[in-house]
Amino acid sequence: MYKSMLVAVDGSASGRKALELACHLAKVDNAELHILHVPEVLPHEATLIWGIGAVAIGDELKEMEVLANRIMTSAESEAKKLGVNNIHTHVEKGEPARTILKQAEVLSVEVIVLGTRGLGDLAGLVMGSVSHKVASSAKCGVITIR
Repeated sequence: MYKSMLVAVDGSASGRKALELACHLAKVDNAELHILHVPEVLPHEATLIWGIGAVAIGDELKEMEVLANRIMTSAESEAKKLGVNNIHTHVEKGEPARTILKQAEVLSVEVIVLGTRGLGDLAGLVMGSVSHKVASSAKCGVITIR
């Protein structure tokens, strides 16, 4: 049914379910699986103020990069365990919904798989979730899982 698909993972339980579903579909169809993680970063350098000192966001970005690598290593390992052979991993910075949509087009995937409840913040409840934005704007199929 599908020759290529993209699954968005963020380290959440919902992201894990999306990965498991995408792996099942990829295995059944012997499809190419693109695993994408989009860590959210600030669009400019900033400083956090803690009491009387300041902490540069650059330190936080290094931690975010380490976490992103852990998430991708774990996701790729899980996909292999679940029997997927053709796996590509991608870590892209940016606003998650836009980045997922852009990567889906760049990679020419037939379907995007993602969870409905990730690690989004309160703004997601007000402005719309990543899954809603992706589902309403994608030019390919979208499968969401709770």
